[in-house]
Amino acid sequence: MDKFFGIKERGSTVRAEIFAGLTTFFAMAYIVFVNPAQVAAGGAGGWLAGAGADAGAMGQIWNAVYIASILAAIIGTLVMAVYAKLPFALACGMGLNSFFCTTFVAGSFFAGEDVITGYHSGLVIVFLSGIVFLLLSITKARGYVAKAMPDCLKKAIPAGIGLFIAFIGFQNVGIVQTNQYTLVQFVDIHGAITNGNFASVIPALTALLGFIIISILSKKNVRGSVIIGILASTVLYYLFTWTAPSFDLGNIGQSFKDFGTVGITGIFSAEAWSAAFSSAHVGGVFNALVLIITFCLIDMFDTVGTLYGTASEAKMLDKNGDPINMDQAMLSDSIATVAGSVLGTSTTTTFVESAAGVAAGGRTGLTGVVVAICFGICLFLSPLASIIPSAATAPALIYVGVLMLKNFGAVDMSDMRSAVPAFLALIMMPLTYSIANGIGIGAIAYVLITLFTGNYKKRDIVVTLIAILFVLKFIFVTM
Repeated sequence: MDKFFGIKERGSTVRAEIFAGLTTFFAMAYIVFVNPAQVAAGGAGGWLAGAGADAGAMGQIWNAVYIASILAAIIGTLVMAVYAKLPFALACGMGLNSFFCTTFVAGSFFAGEDVITGYHSGLVIVFLSGIVFLLLSITKARGYVAKAMPDCLKKAIPAGIGLFIAFIGFQNVGIVQTNQYTLVQFVDIHGAITNGNFASVIPALTALLGFIIISILSKKNVRGSVIIGILASTVLYYLFTWTAPSFDLGNIGQSFKDFGTVGITGIFSAEAWSAAFSSAHVGGVFNALVLIITFCLIDMFDTVGTLYGTASEAKMLDKNGDPINMDQAMLSDSIATVAGSVLGTSTTTTFVESAAGVAAGGRTGLTGVVVAICFGICLFLSPLASIIPSAATAPALIYVGVLMLKNFGAVDMSDMRSAVPAFLALIMMPLTYSIANGIGIGAIAYVLITLFTGNYKKRDIVVTLIAILFVLKFIFVTM
């Protein structure tokens, strides 16, 4: 084991690697509860079912994604551990899972189409984005594209995703509500009390308390602060509503059944491929291509940022300042995305929470092996996951949004060529409810400002092509 992973060579021990693996797992275990809730819009009892979607179908998607997301995390983390030999764990990316839901699952419902077909069409798009990422990684073109994107957009994209995630968390539990005059408003606590309907604001208040709990625990450096906050919020929710959760062990078998009938069969359906390029919720071939590029680029830059940040903290950079085994790490990430889409879940990517394990001493792939084992145990905990309300997962979304926003602090706000594109990418993601729109508007602004200030360089050709694609999308595709 020591020879294979090079544990002593990297100044670590088996005990330290095991402890680091447990630390990483507990830092990211929230994804087990959050990902199916995000992709399936809360499942049978979620907001989309409440809007009129088939509750049975939404429950099937939730079950399928629960199993698929765990299997994808296991596969991705093991490939990273054994092939790249790095202490980085992978799971379904936050932000991209919400993007997946709003575009394909919710998008198909609001377009009057079958939600399961919409879910399957999204898997096809993610699969193709993974193939593109895989080819870029194999041919080393990935490095060129990553270096060619403006630094301001690289930093603004994850920050914008974080803001978008937080906004979704606020919406899911009614912390932010619609208002006919201002479009949005804070939860109307006074109105609920006056109307004798205080129960309606319990999810919002529970989520706010849960977010504060996670923040306090994180400040005190408590390991697993997010998962502890989710569990504490769950207890508070049932105490406040004075209800008891249903706990059916039969749900374990149902989860695996739905995974087999709805999840892993998704991209092998001819109907799914047709819907991915011709359905109303996708908007045609051109829009499908834009979505493939968007998923690929977000995954790429999210992974690049995570690898550089975490490897730097672990002092695992080469003489050029790049993470060691960078090519293997990127290839592992792309393999995980392809595998995840085949299994039935949204984009799988390297998790920034891996930094928790690195801080605890993790230096080799053995850390990842421990994380994968822990995820394996979760396969049989679907009854527990199903009793977690949205009021308990929303705090995790908001907190992850806070963590992702720190990237924006590195943007040079004194230079308008950096500040304006970064700001537009950041703010347009939540305001237009689209990660793609934020990237596109930011890219267009960067190209125009760079061009008309005489700073245009050869390396800007890549971002120019991206900007042109989005201009065409805004003109010819209904948003």
